[in-house]
Amino acid sequence: MKNFNISIILSLLIVSLTFAQSSKSTFFKSVHVDTLLKDKISIRAILISDGKVYYAGDQNRIGYIDLINKDKFERKINKDSIKMEFRSIANNTTSIFVATIGNPAFIYQFSKDLNLKKLVYEEHNDKVFYDCLQFWNDQEGIAIGDPISDCFSILITRNSGSTWTKVDCKNLPKMEDGEVAFSASNTNIIIKGSKTWIVSGGKKARVFYSPDKGISWQVFNTPIIQGETMTGIFTADFYNDKIGIIAGGNYEKPNQNFKNKALTVDGGKTWKLIADNAEFGYASCIQFVPNSNEKQLVCVGANGLYYSKNRGKTWQQLLTDSTLYTIRFINSTTAIAAGKNKIIKISFD
Repeated sequence: MKNFNISIILSLLIVSLTFAQSSKSTFFKSVHVDTLLKDKISIRAILISDGKVYYAGDQNRIGYIDLINKDKFERKINKDSIKMEFRSIANNTTSIFVATIGNPAFIYQFSKDLNLKKLVYEEHNDKVFYDCLQFWNDQEGIAIGDPISDCFSILITRNSGSTWTKVDCKNLPKMEDGEVAFSASNTNIIIKGSKTWIVSGGKKARVFYSPDKGISWQVFNTPIIQGETMTGIFTADFYNDKIGIIAGGNYEKPNQNFKNKALTVDGGKTWKLIADNAEFGYASCIQFVPNSNEKQLVCVGANGLYYSKNRGKTWQQLLTDSTLYTIRFINSTTAIAAGKNKIIKISFD
């Protein structure tokens, strides 16, 4: 009996220690940076898939870097001598998709090796400007752009990206005069399952929410700074379908750090400012750290790379580089970031 009791006690101790170790969060204190690409290029959209980081840039260029063997591939997209800038990129199982900003607007579909190319959407209008592109699943995807009339320009595909159909404004919420989207980092659209959030800026800073993959929409106000051409929400992320964050500010006043970051715990219906009048100013891209129990965040923007371990209440600057526009995590301790003239791998320690 004595040996039996000792065995029980030892088992309980092992379980307790295991639980304590698994419950203990690992917080970042520093970073290590490796440069993957250095060139004269502006990159605001990246995608990590199948061991590669795909990028969409200016000067008609798209490409990828193989993270395993370090191979690089880049191609220029030529069409009638048109200068293209790609700021959106997304994928399904078989293809990579990129969208251009400005007039004319193009969406291209590529094979995963980027060798096979197909133009799947084209639009001509002086006001056309597509900002972001994402997929719900292999069959269904969405692209959003600035309003041409009084609603977001929203394109939907239900056939794996082969064709894209523009949603009629009568089926979408009305936008205010001067309300737009910003193509800062391909994070205007956030998808969790069939739920979708789109963020706006300019004269209004709001969140547009669809529970059913773009069929119906609701609109929620936010406390993010708004009212001027370059104010509002530039980036968003959701950890799950309840916990989300938005950030941005005033692009023309990059050090202005009030009313530029807010948190929701009810799926975007209500938002509360965080770290107001503190920490970083203009934010280009914000992301939750994977597997961090919705507590840890990173943000890149005008004041460098910042990290929070407490859901945005306080932040720590880990990089002073102000030329990073977008960031995505490979895993819970490694991310890829891109921006002006470079792509880098960031290891968080």
